[in-house]
Amino acid sequence: MNINILTIFPEIFDVLNSGVLSKAIKNKIISFDTLDIRKNASNKHNHVDSKPYGGGEGMVMNAEPIVKTLKQIDQKKLGKVLFMSPQGERLNQNKVISLSKLKNITIICGRYEGIDQRVIDKYVDEEISVGDFILSGGEYAAICLIDAISRHIPGTLGNKDSYLKDTFSNGLLKGDVYAKPENFDSMLVPEVLLSGNHQKIEQWRKENSLLKTFIKRPDLLKDIKLTKKQKKLLEEWASKAIL
Repeated sequence: MNINILTIFPEIFDVLNSGVLSKAIKNKIISFDTLDIRKNASNKHNHVDSKPYGGGEGMVMNAEPIVKTLKQIDQKKLGKVLFMSPQGERLNQNKVISLSKLKNITIICGRYEGIDQRVIDKYVDEEISVGDFILSGGEYAAICLIDAISRHIPGTLGNKDSYLKDTFSNGLLKGDVYAKPENFDSMLVPEVLLSGNHQKIEQWRKENSLLKTFIKRPDLLKDIKLTKKQKKLLEEWASKAIL
């Protein structure tokens, strides 16, 4: 996948050169092209923002330098144009998987009070939100999106099946996980995980995942097609008022 990033702070994306993403870049599984919007400013001070028409607080990023930057990208590599915005569609695992299947995407990172609406109306395909809160800029949301997408691109992760058992991969939260030592601060690893019985371990993990979702994110259960066994377990837990 090729990812184009439009920003006024390209140095923020240096973080992409670490962890699993750095290996994906080295192996040419993913490529990034970070474009500095300021280089297309039409004034000697390289300002890319101005006061909003009609008055009001803050500054708005101008349309011209953003569009000029967009037009510098090879149209064959432009792909779907995304704008990181708290007004966009809430990012979830299904959206991440869908975007990971694309060959090219372009991400516009806004600042200040936002970008000129005309850029969104004419050039943006989708607005994406990472949650109902405000960040200093779209760069941080873009990094979150890029990392999530990258996990689903074959070859990025060392274990190709890792993302298949992530939280939300089947609509549920991932169950509890444990590592050495067996006894830590008088807290023991569940005995079943030490049994070597893979069938029982898998059953425990499925039930634990369901229980964790029931306790922490019961809202997720309404969108899942539950088996009779899962429904029975939920009824039992509800009757016992597990918290």
